[in-house]
Amino acid sequence: MDAITLQHVNAMPAPTWHRLKMNDTDVELPEGLEQVCSVAMDVDASLIADEGAFELAMGEMQERFEAALAAAGPRVPLAGKPATSLDDTAYSNYQIAAAAAEAEEDVAATFETGMGNDTHAFLLEAAGAPTVIATQPGQTGAKATLHIDGIDGALNAAAIDVVAAPDSEIDVVIAFDTPEAGTGAIGATLRVFAGARSRVGITTVQTVDNDWITMDDEGYMVDDDARVEVVHTVLAGKNAYVGMAGDLRGKQADIDVQTHYLGHDENEIDFNYVLRHHGVRTTCELNAQGVLADASYKNLRGTIDLIKGAKGAVGHEAETVLITDDRAHNLTVPIILCSEDDVQGNHGATIGHIQPEQLFYLGSRGLSPEQAEDMFIRAQLERAAIYATDDQIAAGVARLGKALLGEFEEVGE
Repeated sequence: MDAITLQHVNAMPAPTWHRLKMNDTDVELPEGLEQVCSVAMDVDASLIADEGAFELAMGEMQERFEAALAAAGPRVPLAGKPATSLDDTAYSNYQIAAAAAEAEEDVAATFETGMGNDTHAFLLEAAGAPTVIATQPGQTGAKATLHIDGIDGALNAAAIDVVAAPDSEIDVVIAFDTPEAGTGAIGATLRVFAGARSRVGITTVQTVDNDWITMDDEGYMVDDDARVEVVHTVLAGKNAYVGMAGDLRGKQADIDVQTHYLGHDENEIDFNYVLRHHGVRTTCELNAQGVLADASYKNLRGTIDLIKGAKGAVGHEAETVLITDDRAHNLTVPIILCSEDDVQGNHGATIGHIQPEQLFYLGSRGLSPEQAEDMFIRAQLERAAIYATDDQIAAGVARLGKALLGEFEEVGE
């Protein structure tokens, strides 16, 4: 394929930091990459469903959504119209677009993935028809693992739909790895529908070497009383992009996101999280912890959108970043958007270097500054190894550990 630049990737819903170039990013894919879809799956055949299961679930939700709107009677629309005179309230382009989207009252039209519609369409075209994994009502213990390995000179892309039926449970692991030397890109676009009272666990792990680009694009729709648990582990790569968007559409829907990352060498890591609260008494947690070493770069955008009507909604986001080298560069953008009064939204970040007194203490125990830095890197790698769900993921972590530290033993639970 020709060289491609995907623009406005991982864009914040409400652009803010134009001057600091934090609103979005571009993804540059080199010329000559072959487009392939090669995914190794460990999943029970009974969980593989026909294409269109996700759209069917969204259609059923739309019908219930329209019935609930009709029963509730007229609604007060979101404010957000272009000013026609100096006496009118001035709204931003984001507010105008958001008000127009909500006025459509179309669940499928407002569904999004975190890296953006253009990136989703690109990955879907490269991957072909999505693999559909679906549970039956009341089913528990369902599991699936997908390994997407780098192929030298190629963009290996996958499209995955996960549909959890009401009262069911499923855990899905998606692993990005480069066990063989080479250069190229790995991408996946994931759509998840969590049916009423279901529990969905999604874990993604990136153990990618320095010559590779990764794109992890995710979108979630969460129904009444459903819970989604997401764990992202990113151990860098040349350029790593993660985008997640979640729509807490049902009442008392819940999303919990835990992100762990390690930046090293000259790696660049770019995150975008957008969690939208539509349903009443919905809750979300967005927590990130990372270590930036060497001349690595990281940008994390976290947006919690408390939409009018989401009464009793609660959203929390927090990030802790340890910077071990003066050359490392960190950007953190926590944002709360709010058009509803009866809600709670909290955000914060803790960012810091290793303090001189900490280095002094470690030095008194016989550790040099370089060894102290390696200790923090090792901690992130060991955590990834402990929580590895299969031997292949554990081997990827060990390979990276040996490349970064020279000596790294696999850690078991």
